[in-house]
Amino acid sequence: MANIPDIPVWREVGTTPVDRSKFDNQSTEHSEVMIVGGGPVGLTLALDLGLKGRKVIILNRLNFVAAGSKAICFAKRTLDIWDRLGVAEKMIEKGVIWNVGKVFCGDDAEPLYQFDMLPVKGQKNPGFINLQQYHAEEILIEAVNKLDNVDLRWGHEAVGLNARDDGAEISVRSGNESYAIDAQWVVACDGSRSPIREMLGLDFEGRVFEDNFLIADVKFKQQRPSERWFWFDPPFNRGQSALLHKQPDDVWRLDFQLGWDIDRDACTKPENVEPLVRGMLGDGVEFSEEWYSVYTFQCRRMKDFVHGRVIFAGDSAHLVSPFGARGCNGGVADADNLAWKLDAVLDDPTRKSLIASYNYEAVVTADENILNSTRSTDFMTPKSALSTAFRDAVLELAKYNEFARPFVNSGRLSTAVAYPETVLNTPNTDVWTSGIAPGHPALDAPLSDGWLFDHFDGHFVLLTAGDTIDIEGLKTIDLDSLSSVDGLAEQRYDLEKGGAYLIRPDQYVAARWQNPSAAQVVKALNKAKGGCR
Repeated sequence: MANIPDIPVWREVGTTPVDRSKFDNQSTEHSEVMIVGGGPVGLTLALDLGLKGRKVIILNRLNFVAAGSKAICFAKRTLDIWDRLGVAEKMIEKGVIWNVGKVFCGDDAEPLYQFDMLPVKGQKNPGFINLQQYHAEEILIEAVNKLDNVDLRWGHEAVGLNARDDGAEISVRSGNESYAIDAQWVVACDGSRSPIREMLGLDFEGRVFEDNFLIADVKFKQQRPSERWFWFDPPFNRGQSALLHKQPDDVWRLDFQLGWDIDRDACTKPENVEPLVRGMLGDGVEFSEEWYSVYTFQCRRMKDFVHGRVIFAGDSAHLVSPFGARGCNGGVADADNLAWKLDAVLDDPTRKSLIASYNYEAVVTADENILNSTRSTDFMTPKSALSTAFRDAVLELAKYNEFARPFVNSGRLSTAVAYPETVLNTPNTDVWTSGIAPGHPALDAPLSDGWLFDHFDGHFVLLTAGDTIDIEGLKTIDLDSLSSVDGLAEQRYDLEKGGAYLIRPDQYVAARWQNPSAAQVVKALNKAKGGCR
């Protein structure tokens, strides 16, 4: 497995031995959930389910942690999810924190405009960190390995699938050995070329972009701000675009637009990469190659992410351009959305509508990400005279007119997606002028002894102000007893005495009231739990 072509090795792990003691008489093993794919999405889902006490098996066809040029930008929403799972602190400690992005145009040394990815201050986690995917995976692997109920298997490949109404059987191969796993649920987190998707005869719908980009991950020592810098028509890459990101360990991500009709092999040769790198960084900068590759991309998704007892998440379900960092962040959002719902359905199969709600909400998220990625790419790489004229006019106007700057699209960066129409919501009946509407993600706030999100523990909670409503099995958080800093928590939720919010396990608002009764809360809770009474 370690010699798979074109997949560089970050850390050798070795193949997990096949444990025959776990099989029944038919050489079949049983599990509640089986996850195919050991990347950030599969590991996040496994960690979440494992912390909820579920028996989970993860199959990773590789027997090593892969290196190379993969995801590096992780958004605040992803950090909030990982914080709930106990791994965000290590991610942030290792990563490069950034909130500011700058956009340049042409020969101008001053930015056309800049933006802040954390406009609401006073939150625990930053707007973004940059962290190589292999570092993120190492932190997730360490956390997963601490759970006895999660079995991460290296060098075990899913080679067959028999889906049934009550579960699915996966045929597994590891070296010269074969066996089967019978799981109540199978989640495919096996990437853009998903073997599970192929086994079911499914495919993507969407668009492939006719353009190529060079990723040059290079290592050099130079003091530069921890910011995202993007160029339109820079002097070192005329007529194209470029991007610069700082990573840990003195590694920098440089991205150069190349155009469509190119020699891909020639473009990654050091003698052809070096002029671009030196044009961006300056002639005097000494650097070394970490990874060079040319990529093109797609904005596509499956029609549905749920197929009986087989569920798709991350790149196996949807693909977007890297501009906006919506790929891996969208996949982690899938895992966060799915984990509590699978846990609930395993407890009570009558809640199966929760799985349908995952399909709806994850598709909404994918469509939002695809829409933004498509718009960004169309702006950055116009393919018609009309779109080129529009792009150039916007850039020219933006130099002197503030109103035009929001139209400059260098990649709308990943933020949490709302589900205002999900069936799990209880619509507002009161008149609200501010706060957070049902279907939108909750907002963190500082407390005298920590952060509001520290009190959201992966279960349903009722956030109140003063009056406590006791509902059996529902945790109540009284803001009056938490001492919020400068009253920011009450302001952000527009909570006055007697008001309440029902928050889902994934930190989304399910309902809110200005003066609810216990009966109203119970009814909304049952609805948010998939109609279980």
